[in-house]
Amino acid sequence: MKQTITGRRDLAAMLVPLGRALMDAERPVLQAHDLTMWAYVVLDGLHVLHGTDEQPTRSQAALADAIGGDKTRLIPVLDDLQQRGLIRRERDPADRRVHLLSLTTSGRALHDTVQQQIQRNEARLLGRLPAREQQRFLDAVRVLADRPERDLDTSAS
Repeated sequence: MKQTITGRRDLAAMLVPLGRALMDAERPVLQAHDLTMWAYVVLDGLHVLHGTDEQPTRSQAALADAIGGDKTRLIPVLDDLQQRGLIRRERDPADRRVHLLSLTTSGRALHDTVQQQIQRNEARLLGRLPAREQQRFLDAVRVLADRPERDLDTSAS
């Protein structure tokens, strides 16, 4: 491999193929549970936002922001999940224009099952690292994934 200026490849050049491979590994798990990638992202987003809390506290717009999705394109996904009894979508009593979202018991159970299967696959990949490095890698990814947008200057330098 040709040496780079910094002695390493760009992060995107390393992470994008890894991300694609991880998504490819998730597809069969999602298909086995009749979920699209976006449906799982919604279930996971609600799980992260609410944990075990049963109270709906997030609007569709807030969920779209949290998962990085377009709120107008999210509506058919929410419709499907609601029809399948996996989420609840209720009008906010304080503002009838707003829908509050929450996972149902079935939605939480499906999310947990799918997440366990996905993470079992990920464990095989992480197994290429020593145990101590696995946790460091996960911690580093978490810090970078939770970064403020301003940390990446998108202007041409």
